[in-house]
Amino acid sequence: MKIMQERFKINGLFIIMFLFTVVIVITVSVSISWATIRMSENFFIGKFSITNSKVMNQISDSLEAYHYSIVVSSNNILQSGTIKNVLTENQTNMEKMRSFYNMDQQIKYIKYNLDSYQTEIFLSGVNGVKYTTNRSYFPVNDEEFEKSIVMKNALNTPRKILYQSYQLKGNSEDQQVRNYLITSKALLDPLTKKIYGSMHFVIAENEFRQFYSNYTGMGSNVYFLNKNGVVLSSNEQRYIGKKQTEFLQYAQKLTETKEPYLIESFKGRDQIVLLSYLPSYDMYLINLVEKEQAVANLLDKKQLFFICLGIILIVVLIVFFISRLITKPLSRLVKEISNASKSEFHRYVTVKGIYETREIGYAFNAMLDELHEYVDQLLIAQKQQRNAELEALQQQINPHFLYNTLTSIKFTVIQGNKKEAEEIINAFISLLQNTIGEVSELVSTKQELNNLKNYVLINQKRYGNRIHVHYFIDPLCTGYSIPKLILQPFVENAFFHAFNRKENGYINILIWKEDDCLICEVIDNGDGIEMCTSQELPNTKRNQHLFNGIGIKNVDERIQLLYGKPYGVNITGEKNKGTKVRITLPLIS
Repeated sequence: MKIMQERFKINGLFIIMFLFTVVIVITVSVSISWATIRMSENFFIGKFSITNSKVMNQISDSLEAYHYSIVVSSNNILQSGTIKNVLTENQTNMEKMRSFYNMDQQIKYIKYNLDSYQTEIFLSGVNGVKYTTNRSYFPVNDEEFEKSIVMKNALNTPRKILYQSYQLKGNSEDQQVRNYLITSKALLDPLTKKIYGSMHFVIAENEFRQFYSNYTGMGSNVYFLNKNGVVLSSNEQRYIGKKQTEFLQYAQKLTETKEPYLIESFKGRDQIVLLSYLPSYDMYLINLVEKEQAVANLLDKKQLFFICLGIILIVVLIVFFISRLITKPLSRLVKEISNASKSEFHRYVTVKGIYETREIGYAFNAMLDELHEYVDQLLIAQKQQRNAELEALQQQINPHFLYNTLTSIKFTVIQGNKKEAEEIINAFISLLQNTIGEVSELVSTKQELNNLKNYVLINQKRYGNRIHVHYFIDPLCTGYSIPKLILQPFVENAFFHAFNRKENGYINILIWKEDDCLICEVIDNGDGIEMCTSQELPNTKRNQHLFNGIGIKNVDERIQLLYGKPYGVNITGEKNKGTKVRITLPLIS
């Protein structure tokens, strides 16, 4: 998992570029495919509307021919005096029989124009006479028909031919509803302007439907409706006799925009709406074609999908190899740079790839050169700083120690103890040679112990033997190298500060190997340190409260400067029980 994360980091630019390009390719492909489908659909629908407009014109022509037959027949009826007499005069039975016979002969002649349309004629006179060419075709109850809205509309608009829908319910045995389309007109005397009856041309709705049934089918429906939005005829019988306001809205939009067609949603489906206004009928002929059905076979969407998928895969492969070719040198450069910061600091990066990558490589290698030079200078400066600190520590010993030591030698000589004076002088000479004269930063443990013993000898000659010093040294550790003068400041601190209240005591010097470290301890049983407990104090508090002398503080800083944070000085103590100084160093042969 970690390896995958590292690879993702190094190849992040390639992955981002590749994914972004793939998204763009897919988006463009889908957009172009969608636009192609939409343009094809719009083009097809435009052509389809032209074709269907011609179909609508054919239907309109057929309806106009039917209307013309109705007009001719209605004019013949109006011009017939025999028909007028039968519907207006009160005659004897014999006269009625003769008149009915003559009228029947004229009606047969008049009906000749309507025989091809299976249309029957129903006449109603002011004298109560009712006549029909086929009572079984239109078995209407005369009284109910006289009260119907069809009759009222015909009498209220005597100068106009009206097309109306009439539903005739069946008897108790046959509950089926029969739909008729009735063309009505009042019988108006042209001289007196009086209405003497009404004529009605009755055609069953299923017969009227034959005018357009050949042009309907799956997803294509025709609606014949009046200005009020009531459907008089349709291949969808459930809408006959019902008001559909949506159709009127479609008609209004097409009339206002003068577009050849509309795309509207009807009953949850997108429909291609075509309209034809029939002035003779004063009605609308609307054709709704389901868009999905119309364009279903226009394009093979499955084939188009696989074509787009193939194109996308080819483009993605090309993009993959090109992106990899461009970003691989950069990824390699990033990997080499990241490794340089970890372990291969002195290794230059490979300069390859495009211009930008090469320039970055050149710049990084130049930066490494400058950084190497800076590090070298910094190391020299640090070494000079450590030497300066060591010299400062050595100089600290001189004024702190020289005067008192020389004074002790003077009084020893005056007292006549030449042997003791000689010992002090020899120890003092050896100490000066190893501190002031020796400039090396590291000395062996054995040499550091010899210096320490000389220092202890001089102090014991000055202050007496009330403080005893014991050495517990692992013989295997005497050959290791340690920084010069790291034990002396703590022994000095114990001599001059650990026994202010106590008159005597001891100082133990311990050196041993623990794991991969060299441990040096300076332990006394003196007054202890009040601010310390047996627990290690943080570095800040340790420096603030314990390292009051420049020598003690210098030791800890020198060790950490030389070897890092894991190494250094740790001081613990307890009041009236003493102090322990623990120095941790690396093993250096």
